[in-house]
Amino acid sequence: MGAVSVETEPGRRDTSRRPARATGWRRGAPWAVVGLWLVLLALAGPYAGLLSGATVNDTADHLPDSADSTRVLELRKDLPGGETTDVVLVYQRDGGLTEADREAARQHVAGITADWEPAGEVPSRGIPSADGGTEMYPLSLGGLTGEEDHDAVAAIRATVAEDLPDGLTVLVGGQGAIGVDMSEVFSDIDGFLMLATIAVVTLLLVLIYRSPTLWLLPLLCVGAAASVAMAVVYGLVQVTGLTVTTMSSSIMTILVFGAGTDYALLLVARYREELRVRELPHDAMLAALRGSGPAILASSGTVAAGLLCLLAADLNSISGFGLVAAVGVLCALVAMLTLMPALLVLLGRRVFWPLTPVPDAGQGPSRAGIFARMGSSVSRRPVTILVTGVLMLAAMSAGVLNLPGQLSDEDSFTTTPESVTAMQQLAEAYPEQSSRPIIVMAPAQDAVAAVERARATEGVAGAEAGRSSGGWTEVSVRATAAPGTDGERDTVDALRAAFGTQDAPSALVGGTAAEQLDMARAASADQKLVIPLVLGAVLLILIALLRSITGSVMLLTAVVASWAAALGLGGLLFEPVFGFRGIDPSLPLMTFVFGVALGVDYGIFLMHRMREEVMGGLETRPAALVALRSTGGVIASAGIVLAATFSVLMTMPLVFMFQIGFVVAVGVLLDTFLVRTYVVTSASWLLGRRVWWPGALYRRRSPAPDAR
Repeated sequence: MGAVSVETEPGRRDTSRRPARATGWRRGAPWAVVGLWLVLLALAGPYAGLLSGATVNDTADHLPDSADSTRVLELRKDLPGGETTDVVLVYQRDGGLTEADREAARQHVAGITADWEPAGEVPSRGIPSADGGTEMYPLSLGGLTGEEDHDAVAAIRATVAEDLPDGLTVLVGGQGAIGVDMSEVFSDIDGFLMLATIAVVTLLLVLIYRSPTLWLLPLLCVGAAASVAMAVVYGLVQVTGLTVTTMSSSIMTILVFGAGTDYALLLVARYREELRVRELPHDAMLAALRGSGPAILASSGTVAAGLLCLLAADLNSISGFGLVAAVGVLCALVAMLTLMPALLVLLGRRVFWPLTPVPDAGQGPSRAGIFARMGSSVSRRPVTILVTGVLMLAAMSAGVLNLPGQLSDEDSFTTTPESVTAMQQLAEAYPEQSSRPIIVMAPAQDAVAAVERARATEGVAGAEAGRSSGGWTEVSVRATAAPGTDGERDTVDALRAAFGTQDAPSALVGGTAAEQLDMARAASADQKLVIPLVLGAVLLILIALLRSITGSVMLLTAVVASWAAALGLGGLLFEPVFGFRGIDPSLPLMTFVFGVALGVDYGIFLMHRMREEVMGGLETRPAALVALRSTGGVIASAGIVLAATFSVLMTMPLVFMFQIGFVVAVGVLLDTFLVRTYVVTSASWLLGRRVWWPGALYRRRSPAPDAR
C-alpha cells in the first residue's frame, strides 16, 4: 500500500497514513519498555527513599571551600566541646527587670549548664540594656552531635518557661536557635512539596485533557522519573560525596514534575495530531516522536546544560545543586521518550476518551481560536506589537534597581519563629552592639596579641580569648553594629585587614557575619563566571537545533529579557508588598539558570515547528503563524503547569524558596504569553527568511514543496 498524500495547508503537503514499518515496535517493544521500567523502579525504589537522610543543611555545606569562614568552622570542630551551639536567653519586662527576674534567670542558666556542657565562660550575670528592661545571657554549648542541638534548644526553651515571675517574658534566640527553627522547616518540606506538586499537576492535567484517564499517564511517568532521579542522586552522594541540601532535593522534585509534564504535553499533543491522519497508534507515535522529539531533546538539553554550568560555581550548595537538578531533568526526558510513548501505544485511542481523535484527512490545525487571532494581529501590526512587548519587558526589568539587600538569618522566614522574635528584641534593646560573636581563630602563641589587636580594631565593642586546641585559640569578638548590617560586615573586613592579607593571614576571621559576607562575595563571583557559560551552552544548542545564528540569538535575547523582567517585578514587590527585607545572594544566579534554560523551551517548541513548516513548503511569515496556531494551546498549557509547579515553592515558610518560586513562575508565564506569543512571533515575521541566517533555509528563497 503506497503513501497517501494529504493537503493540510496552502503550500504544504503531508505524507500521512504511511504503511506500518516498525513491526518490532508494534509487537513487543512497548511491553519491553514497560517491563524495563518496572525493573528499574524495583531497583531504584529502596534507594530513592534514602535520599532525604543523606541531605545536609549545615552552614559549611553551603560555603565555598576557599573561604576563611569555612576554615574557621573546621578548626572549631577540633576545639574542646567541638563546634558550638550558640544561644542567647532574652529576658524582658516592661518597666524594668526586678531582682526576682534576675534570680530566675540565674537559676535557668545554672540548670542549663548543669544539663548541657558549656563550651566557654558561663556568664554570672546578664548583660543589661540601657533602659534596664532587657537582659541577655549568651551561652555556648559544646559536645553536641547529630540531633543533640535540636534536643538542647528544645530543652532550654522548656527550662526557661518554668517558674517565671508574672510579667516576665523569656525568649531563646541566637544562631543555634535559628538553625534549629530552620531545620524544623526543612524536616517537613519534602513530603509537603511532593504532595502539593502532585495535587497541582493532577488538577491542571484533568482540566487540560478533559479525560478521566489520560491525566494519569504523565503523572505516573513523572513519578517514575522522580523516583529514579532520587535513587541516582543518592548513589552519587555515596560514591562521590556530592553535596545535596534539602533545598536541592526539593527543587529537583519540582523540576522533574514541571519539566516532565511539559514534555508529556508536547508529545501527547503531537501524538493526538498524528492520530487524526494515521490509522495505527504505533505509526502515529513514531511520527509524533519524529516531529516533537528533536524539540524535546533540545529543550531538555538546554536545561541540563545550563544546570551543569553550575558545577563551576564556588558555593558548594550551588555547584552540588547543578548536578542534582540535571539528573532530574534527564530522568524526566528518558521517561517521557520511552515510558510515556509505550503506555500511550498500549492503551491506544481509547485513552483520549471522550475526545477520541479519529483518522480524518480533512482535519488539521484549526484556523480559529485565540492563537490564530493573535497571529493575525501580529501579521497586521508586527512593529507595534514588537516595540510594545520590548517596552513592557524593559519597564518591568527596571525593578531590578529596587531589589533589597542581602537576606539575614533573622529575615529568612516568612513566618516569625521564636528565635527571630528574640533577635528582633535584642536589636531593639541593644542597638549599640551585636548579639552574636565574630569568631577569630588565632595561633595559640599569639592569642594575647590577637585579643589586643581585635579590641583596637574599628567597630569592635569587645574581645575575649576562648578555647584552645591543636595550636589554635578561639577569640570571640563583638561588633558595635547590629547583626546583619553593613556596619557588622565592615567590622569583619576591618578585622581581616588587621590580621593581614587574605593569602597569608596571621589569624582567620569567621562566624555568622563572616559566613554571610563570604557567601555573598562567592555568589557575585559565581554570577560573573556561570552566567556566560550558561548563555554559551544554550546558544550552541539552539544553533544546532535551528541551524540559525539569527534565530538562536533572537530566542536567547528574548528569554534573558523575560528573566530580567521577572526579577524586576520581584524588586518591585518583595519588600513593598511582601515585606521581605532582603534576597539571598544566589537568587539572581539560580533564577537566571531556571529562567533562561526553562524559558527558552517554549521558544524552541515554536521555532522548531516553524522550521518544520518552512521545510514543508511554507514561507517563513506564514510558517510563523501556523507554528503559533499549532503549538499555542500546548505551549500555553505547558507554561501554566510549569509556573504552577514552581509556585508551590511560594507556600514554603522560607523567604528564599518563596522568591525562587515567584521569579521562575513569573518568568515562565512571561515567556509563555508575551515573549513566545508576541515578541518572538513578531520578530520572526519582521525578519522573514533572515531569521534562518546563515543556514540553508536562509539561502533557499523558495523551499521545495516536498522537502519536508
